[in-house]
Amino acid sequence: MKNSKKTLGILGGMGPMATVRFYELVTAHTLAEKDSEHLNIVITSTAEIPDRTDFILGKSDISPVSLMCSDAKKLEAAGAEVIAIPCNTAQFFHRELSDSVSASVLNIVELTAQHVKNRGFSKAGILATEGTVKIGLYKEALRHKGIECVLPSDDIQKLVTSVIYDYVKAGKAGGETIFAEIAQKMFELGCECLILGCTELPLAAPKNDSRLIDSLETLAYEAIVACGGLPTGFGDEFMSAYGLKSALEEHYALT
Repeated sequence: MKNSKKTLGILGGMGPMATVRFYELVTAHTLAEKDSEHLNIVITSTAEIPDRTDFILGKSDISPVSLMCSDAKKLEAAGAEVIAIPCNTAQFFHRELSDSVSASVLNIVELTAQHVKNRGFSKAGILATEGTVKIGLYKEALRHKGIECVLPSDDIQKLVTSVIYDYVKAGKAGGETIFAEIAQKMFELGCECLILGCTELPLAAPKNDSRLIDSLETLAYEAIVACGGLPTGFGDEFMSAYGLKSALEEHYALT
C-alpha cells in the first residue's frame, strides 16, 4: 500500500544542536510501533549559513537567504513536501523561502503564537535572539492573537544572548544558572508564560516548567501533523491544548 505520509524536510544548521534536537523530537513524538511507521525525513545542515541576527542588526552585509533557499531547493529535490526550519530568527526570511519552493514551509513563530493562545495565556514574555526581538516577529504574531507581549530589558537581553552564544552554541555548561535568573526576572514582570523563541534556549531551560513554551517542540508537533503522522508523548498541558489525548484514544480504539 502506498505511504500516505508526506516527506518532511529539515532545513538545519542554524544551529546544529537545535537541528539534532528537532530531529529527535519529531522521531520521539511520532506514534510508531516499527521503523516504517515513522516519517520519511531528509535533512540539510549547512553550518556556513551566515548568522541571521548579525545580518538583521546590520552587523554584517552578508545575507543568509541565498544558502537557505539553496538548501530548501535541495530538500524539495530530495522529495520533501513539508519543510521545517528549526530556527526562529530565520522566519524573517519566510517569504523568500516559501517563494523559492513548492513545498509548504512551516512558520515556527506563527505556530508558536497559536500554541500560546491554545493554552489560554494572555501575557507572554519573549526570550529570543536580538534579531528576533528587534524585528518584532513574536510581538506581531501575538498581537494578532490578542496576547500581550513582554520584551526583555536591555540587561535581560544581554543575559539571553549570552546563554545562546556563550553557552549553548559554544557547547559550554553553565547556561542553566543564567537562564534561571532570566526566567525569574521575566515572571516578576507579570508574564504568564515565556516563549523560548530561540530554538537553542530549551537546551539551557528546565524540562518540567509548564510555563515555558518551547517553540521547537511546537514546530515538531506541527511538522508531524502536517506530514500525516500522529503526535504522542507531549506534556499534559501541551496535549490538552490540541486535544491530543482524545486523538490517541481514538487511534487505540480503532487498532
